[in-house]
Amino acid sequence: MKNVKINWPNKKSSNCSAGVDWLKAAYDANIEIPTGCLGGSCGACEIEVNGEVVRACIATVPNKEELNVEFFSDPYW
Repeated sequence: MKNVKINWPNKKSSNCSAGVDWLKAAYDANIEIPTGCLGGSCGACEIEVNGEVVRACIATVPNKEELNVEFFSDPYW
């Protein structure tokens, strides 16, 4: 598996393997992503990865060299 550099919102960076669950990658980097249903339907865990909104509870780290993560801000939450 390819090693991926992740730049988190708090100016921290971490590395993990492509294909790792986003919640595991965040946990390993001491980053807390809020969760709700853990099934992808509630949207509480949405993050922006290189400008694309993903639900961290059901998505995995893509096979890219470097990723920039922002916490997604939903006006309805």
